[in-house]
Amino acid sequence: MDWNAVEESIEDDLKCSISSGTIESQRPRAGNSPGSGRLSTIFLIINAALGAGLLNFPQAFDQAGGIVTALAVQAVLLFWIVGGLLILAHCSDKAGALTLQDVLQAACGKTGLIVCSITIALYCFGTCVTFLIIIGDQFDRVLLSVWGSDFCHHWYLNRSCTMTLSSIVFILPLCYSKRIDFLRYVSSAGVLAVLYVVCLIAYKYWAGSFVPGPIKTAPSSWTDIFLVVPAICFGYQCHVSVIPIYSCLQHRTLNNFTIVCIFAIVFCVAAYSAAGVCGYLTFGSYVESDILESYSGENVFVLLGIGAIAIKTFTTYPLLLFCGREAMYTVFCELFSASQTDIALTEFRRRCFIATWWFILTLVVAVDSPDIGIVIDVLGSLAAVFIFVFPGICLLQSTLRSDPGLYLNKHRFLVLAAFAFIVVGTFIFGVVLTQAIERFGYSVKGTERLCK
Repeated sequence: MDWNAVEESIEDDLKCSISSGTIESQRPRAGNSPGSGRLSTIFLIINAALGAGLLNFPQAFDQAGGIVTALAVQAVLLFWIVGGLLILAHCSDKAGALTLQDVLQAACGKTGLIVCSITIALYCFGTCVTFLIIIGDQFDRVLLSVWGSDFCHHWYLNRSCTMTLSSIVFILPLCYSKRIDFLRYVSSAGVLAVLYVVCLIAYKYWAGSFVPGPIKTAPSSWTDIFLVVPAICFGYQCHVSVIPIYSCLQHRTLNNFTIVCIFAIVFCVAAYSAAGVCGYLTFGSYVESDILESYSGENVFVLLGIGAIAIKTFTTYPLLLFCGREAMYTVFCELFSASQTDIALTEFRRRCFIATWWFILTLVVAVDSPDIGIVIDVLGSLAAVFIFVFPGICLLQSTLRSDPGLYLNKHRFLVLAAFAFIVVGTFIFGVVLTQAIERFGYSVKGTERLCK
């Protein structure tokens, strides 16, 4: 057998995939897919960022002390969020990396690679569980309205059955894609579905048929401003998937990617802000952690909105599974020291094995679901690591490698910016995680009282 020919064939087959390689080997070649255009990439980033967090924004506005406070915190965090995206893209170019864990490997060696991969896997797994929980919630709302309160007594209408069957039909087939830009078509459908939900929330507010609860104009305590941080970090966190998306950009340049990011983030800001403001003004302090639960499920437009969120969740789950799957690849390859040829030859079997078991485990965990508000709090603390800490570490190491003596003022400024990212991210991670643990404790006590 001609192993040189085999290796050349394998290298061609892995273009724009998230396997090891250099950027140059991933660039489009004649006769192959040219990659994603700007519009497709914008939809991919929006679909990765805009999702389940939208449902929790109105309640987060209430917890933070009102609209002005929440929007001010969001404006401050957006500066860091966009900065983190551009830093990761810049560092991926310099390192020749195609995934976030590869960028951390270039910055911190094998330790950074393993730590980043495990963190990505945990975050993606938790987010996938959240998506399945939301799917179950939406089915329950629809069946409650159509069938009545005794629907859950029928096994075929039970949450476990509807969640499992719908996920197998609509999610599982998309989980085996080899390239992330394969999902650009379903991402467009997901973005349109979320846009409908935003319009529904705005319409319900302007219709004026609800009596809101107390509406805050200021936080009760200055620490309350951090209660909106998890929702914002979770909502705008697309940093895990942005490098794989960037690697499949048709014209991969930092300037082109900056334009794509700006359009995507502006769209997300408009959607999140509209949903948060209108949803909070509609219900005030009575708003649920999932705002769709605050509306009557008998309204046909609300039912369509519930269906739209289900569609959005169906299209976003594969994106997160893709990133988590690649993180698992990395850990596997490092632990077993597999060669590039072995990795490529077993890629199909490994991809199917990890995707299948990932899907099964997330489904099992989601069947017995907690409050999505608590889950988002925990995931928001991890999201702060991706938005702040990892970009800061990458920027610091990249700058020190370029100018170890820091002779240029530009490099001194970049080092200060890197430290700022790391310090702010570590602080937010600690505060948000502490608040999530406290909230979980209160929830458990409340549940025990109800059970009694």
